[in-house]
Order: sequence, then C-alpha cells, then structure tokens
Amino acid sequence: MNIRDASAADAESIAAIYNHFVLTTSISFEEAAVAPAEMTQRIADVQAAGLPWLVAEHDGILAGYAYATKWRARHAYRFAVESTVYLAPTHGGQGLGTKLYQALIERLRAAGLHTVIGGIALPNPASIALHEKLGFVKVAQFGEVGFKFDRWTDVGYWQLKLGAD
Repeated sequence: MNIRDASAADAESIAAIYNHFVLTTSISFEEAAVAPAEMTQRIADVQAAGLPWLVAEHDGILAGYAYATKWRARHAYRFAVESTVYLAPTHGGQGLGTKLYQALIERLRAAGLHTVIGGIALPNPASIALHEKLGFVKVAQFGEVGFKFDRWTDVGYWQLKLGAD
C-alpha cells in the first residue's frame, strides 16, 4: 500500500468512493452525488488551509482517503480538527483504513495540532471500532440530528488528544 498526498488527479476516484456512501448509506449526510470538479475544489480547500488530504493506493488502485478540516472557525479552535476517512467498499476489513488513519494522525501530530474529533453517524460499528482502536474516546452523542432516507440518525463524537495536556 502506498499512502500519499491527494492531488486533483485523484478527484474522480475519491468522488466515486464517496458517492457510494452518499447514495446508499446514512454515513454521510450529503444527499446528492458530488461531481469530480467539486471534489477537486474540496481537496484544494483542505490543502490550502494547511491540512492534509491523504490517499491510499493498493495494487495501483485508489482504495481510500482521509483528511482533516478545521473543527470550528473561531481562532481559539485552531489546534482542533475533524477527521474523515473513507475506503472503497471492496477494500474494507483489510487493515487499510487503520494504516491510512494512522498516517493522517501522524501528520496532524507533526503539524502541532492538539486534538482530532471524529463524527460518526450511528449505528456504525466498523467506524467506532476503528476510532477506538486508534485511541479515540467517545465524548458526545446527539440524538436525531440528521434526517436521510426517511429516518432520523444520531451522531456520536470521538476525540483523540495528540499533544501533551
């Protein structure tokens, strides 16, 4: 497996992975497919903010991606980010998500960030297991905050502190 920074050339593959979840699950609260051009802009925006967007290639195929965004806009939140990780459905359960997420966390730690927050639409036992395996701790749960596919969905938040307290 090769983990590297995402580029605009990856946008189509990233959009294909993401759109599977957008169109078939409540894991993402987006409801319409994201065009590759929009994904190109999202990648550029994250990287322009000085944050990482990583991709994992397995046997020459883009198998997943992970990135971080600012947690909130206010300056006092500058050391906190929200993380996201997605794998192509054909690449789940092989340890790729763990390696990809570990690489993201190390990049965030090296950048001097203090905490990473992962939001998980519930239920999602695989995502919970991944976060907890990497040391994230559940800190909150909001009931029925997302409405998709004619049902309400809870969202839980897991936090990982990167720096010394």
